[in-house]
Parts: sequence; C-alpha cells; structure tokens
Amino acid sequence: MPALFIGAGVVLGLLFLFYMYSQWSVQLTAETHRIEGLRAQKTALEQTKQQVEAFEKQRTILQQRVSTIEQLQRDRTGSEELLDMVANTVSRTENLWLTTLTKKGSTLSMEGSSASINAVANFITALKRSGYFQKVEIKESKQDDKNTAVQTFLFQISAEIAPPAAVQTKPASVPAKVVAPAKKG
Repeated sequence: MPALFIGAGVVLGLLFLFYMYSQWSVQLTAETHRIEGLRAQKTALEQTKQQVEAFEKQRTILQQRVSTIEQLQRDRTGSEELLDMVANTVSRTENLWLTTLTKKGSTLSMEGSSASINAVANFITALKRSGYFQKVEIKESKQDDKNTAVQTFLFQISAEIAPPAAVQTKPASVPAKVVAPAKKG
C-alpha cells in the first residue's frame, strides 16, 4: 500500500511537472514569436527612421535653397528701392553729385562732390530722414584743391541699409474737415 501511494504521488508529481513544462513551453514559444515580431518591427522602424532622416536632410537643403532664393529676391527688389531712394535724395539736394556708390553687405559707401559743405550736411540729414539708412556717417570731407576756379568739396559717406521690414511708409495725411459757422436767421 505504501508503494502504491508513493507510486501514485510520483505519477501525480510527474503529471504536474509535465503540465507545468507544457505551459512554460507554450509561453516560451509565444514569447519567442513575439520577440521575432518585435525584431521585424524594429527593422521596419529603423528603415522608416532612415527614410525620415533622409527626408529631413532633403527638407533642410530645400529650406536653405528657398531661404537663399527669398533673400536674393528681397535683395534684388531692395536694391532697386535703394537706388530710387538715393537718386531721389540726391536730386532733392542742391549742388551735390555722387561719383561712386558701393554696396558691401548692408553697408553703402558713397563718394561725391558738392558746391558747399552745407549741401553735404543737407544730404546726410535727408538720408537719415528717409528711413532707409541707419548710422549715416561722414568719413571724409575736404575742399577740392585741383579745381581752384570753382569752390567744390569732396566727401565720403557710409551708411547702414535698414532692413526692408524696418522701413515704414508714412501714412497719407487726412485733410481736416472745415466746419463752416452756422448761419443765423
């Protein structure tokens, strides 16, 4: 009898161990399949990540190209406006002539001659008031020694060009209404 109980215990123990082994084997197989699926998903995600990085690089390059084109477009139209502003300022200043106009970056260098030093001062004031220029500075102003028959002054001026967004147009003035007095009677 004790051998029968021992045999039954051993059989039950073996059955329990077999059941646990099969359960763990099923879990192990499921986890192995899950790991393989995750590895395949990781590989696909890495490929997608590489594609996204390539697209980001292309987007950055294209954005730089667009920015460069926009900057060139602004500079192209800005130069036209700049020349118009300088030409208008020179034409409004009496007895002043520009001989050289050089633009380097955002700095505009001008050389010219005038009949009086006051004309140079008026030109500088007009440049400052235009709103297109900042830090207008006279580099040199001297009387022309070569031409003694007519008094002329040679000058060199530099000015920083204001960015187009900083240049504001003046609002048109609205004429005031004139109210006539009421008639009596």
